[in-house]
Amino acid sequence: MSFTVEERGNANSLSYRLFFKNAEGKYISPFHDIPIYADESQSIFHMVVEVPRWTNAKMEIATKDILNPIKQDVKKGKLRYVANVFPHKGYIWNYGAVPQTWEDPAHKDGDTDCCGDNDPIDVCEIGSRVCTRGEVIKVKVLGILAMIDEGETDWKVIAINVEDPEAKDFNNISDVQRLKPGYLEATVDWFRRYKVPDGKPENRFAFNEEFKDKDFAIEVIKSTHNFWKALIGQQTKAGELNCKNTCVSSGGSPYCCSADEAKAAVGETCPCGKGDPIPPSVDKWFYYERK
Repeated sequence: MSFTVEERGNANSLSYRLFFKNAEGKYISPFHDIPIYADESQSIFHMVVEVPRWTNAKMEIATKDILNPIKQDVKKGKLRYVANVFPHKGYIWNYGAVPQTWEDPAHKDGDTDCCGDNDPIDVCEIGSRVCTRGEVIKVKVLGILAMIDEGETDWKVIAINVEDPEAKDFNNISDVQRLKPGYLEATVDWFRRYKVPDGKPENRFAFNEEFKDKDFAIEVIKSTHNFWKALIGQQTKAGELNCKNTCVSSGGSPYCCSADEAKAAVGETCPCGKGDPIPPSVDKWFYYERK
């Protein structure tokens, strides 16, 4: 199963969009149309890479836009970039999401006592290669961190690309602790403080900041897949989410998007043009004494 991407608009601008196509060249939604599993029997999941490692632009699947292209998050009319909080530079993993998952904001999690954040479940891929934006990779799940972000549950799955040279050595979260000592601690530190330069408080975590293991992580992913199935099956209110898709919903569903409708939606966006420069302020670094 292969996927390609099509850029629209100008990079580093409000107009930028990254649309997805399947092997037949049909436009698809990375939120709804890419299967959750690459190999269900081996618990291998697909991951949509939103942010390549070491970069700062806060790119994400646009859950409220038709076909859910990747675009840069906006705050108060300005493009969002994550700050470089010492000793980190940009994102310290390839960052993205598992398709066909959804953290339901109406469901209060029994472990975190908080509701979902209304997004697909996030993934931190720890392999050696820097991925490209929009790449769809196959990952082996290793564990999970339960972050509480402004009162919402925001799970962070830890995974590794199955094609990584080291993938065979990583089968659970304990392997990350053993083979990449300090990486998980750095991950907690990154998520705790990345919003502080924006004037926000530090994020909190459930389970006393401990990572849960592979089996726990897979069960969480499965539960978010069930929430997504209820969403796409119209058993749950979508709110502002755009559930249009070209491969999953049948013709009778309001979420069914024809190939012509999808093509027209992409055509309404700006054609790909020359990118704008990244603001120099993105390279600024911030130092905070750890509490």
